[in-house]
Amino acid sequence: MIFKFMPTILVGLALGGTPAIGGIAVGDAAHGTRSYDDYEKPQACSSCHDDIFQQWKQAMMSQAYTHHWDEIEYFELAVKHAEKDAKVAGVKAGCNGCHAPTAFLAGDTPPPRPELDSRANESVHCDHCHTITGFEGDVPHNFNWVSEPGRLKQGPKPGVVSPHHDTVENAFLRTGDFCGTCHNEMSPYGVWVKSTHLEWKEGPYYAQGVQCQDCHMPKAEGVSARMGQPGLVAQHLFHGAHDQGKLNGSIEVRMNPIEREVESDGTAVIRVQLFNGKCGHKVPSGSVEDRMLWLEVTATDSAGRSWRLPVDPKGFAGEEYTISAETLAYQDMGIAMDIPDFPGVQRDGIPAGNRIFRMPYFDPQGRMTMQQWNTASLGVDYRIGPRETKVETFTWEVPAEAAPGRIEFRAVLNYQLLMKPVAEFLKVPAEESAPRVINSADTWIEVY
Repeated sequence: MIFKFMPTILVGLALGGTPAIGGIAVGDAAHGTRSYDDYEKPQACSSCHDDIFQQWKQAMMSQAYTHHWDEIEYFELAVKHAEKDAKVAGVKAGCNGCHAPTAFLAGDTPPPRPELDSRANESVHCDHCHTITGFEGDVPHNFNWVSEPGRLKQGPKPGVVSPHHDTVENAFLRTGDFCGTCHNEMSPYGVWVKSTHLEWKEGPYYAQGVQCQDCHMPKAEGVSARMGQPGLVAQHLFHGAHDQGKLNGSIEVRMNPIEREVESDGTAVIRVQLFNGKCGHKVPSGSVEDRMLWLEVTATDSAGRSWRLPVDPKGFAGEEYTISAETLAYQDMGIAMDIPDFPGVQRDGIPAGNRIFRMPYFDPQGRMTMQQWNTASLGVDYRIGPRETKVETFTWEVPAEAAPGRIEFRAVLNYQLLMKPVAEFLKVPAEESAPRVINSADTWIEVY
């Protein structure tokens, strides 16, 4: 049997957050209401959807539970913290609502460790996403998707016929709200600690009808299954913060001096412009508590001597968290680690004086935290919004030892998935905290 297009059928359920019908448990209430047997294994899909299956296998969706940092954060911090503090007890099961949803629905929480190769390792898999019919409530967040497993699979196309399952078109799968059910998260303290979907919805791309899938699941000519008819197929790439190709050039960087010629005992003023012309949400987004995006500017004279330039402060409230410094933070890791009066670890792990584009998270004691479940408040939001340009200034007194002639300046925008001091403390593989270059720019002055 071949796949063919049939008259459009729309699922009669929540596209705009209408409460789920049929008494289906949603969110925390769905814990333990299903079994693993209700969902097909991803391998069952691979025989027909071979190309899509291999795309998914390379994407973070297939590693949402097995990824090394997620495993360490969940088992070494979240689970242990949940067992000590009733306020955050829900994360012991709830983290799995987005990282291992079938294990969550089956009540298998905490799931076995990834090395035991349980079905939790399927992470966010085919049959989970394609059995979601809508979401409950007004705002998609904290896994408030509605899952209806069975022979009927939800899809973005009208009336596709399969030899293995029934298929129905569901317009919800084409919307950013579908993504928001996991890419928005509210902490137990009522704070938005993940808000990628909300950032997109407040930005220019949503207003123009651009959905999350348009950038993270781009369409290309092909077939969605071996026996399918040619047409536009959404590529199941889900490429984002872990994908170097997606990171490359995501923020444009330019720089210029205010004066091209400077006396040997004079002062150079360098301006750096950073433009988010690619991302439909703020940068960084998602796990903002972990991410490090920082700008480093260096000067090199004609003799090869180099200096690092500190950024000029702007004077806004909370700015101290956006300029790298030798200070400690993340003391609340000591709760899970059973370390009384834990002094914390170095906050930034990069040389002092660099501009950091971040939004700090604070625990109930007002200390900076990288544990989203323990976040009671947020600090200044100094990230780069969609189509926003930030300008940073570097005022530098030319050192007496600088050689006359041309001095070259280089600006590099770096990115880390996790702060290096935290990675070292928790023994996270080095690749997670390795700096990645987003973009760079160069300019020069003449010293006479």
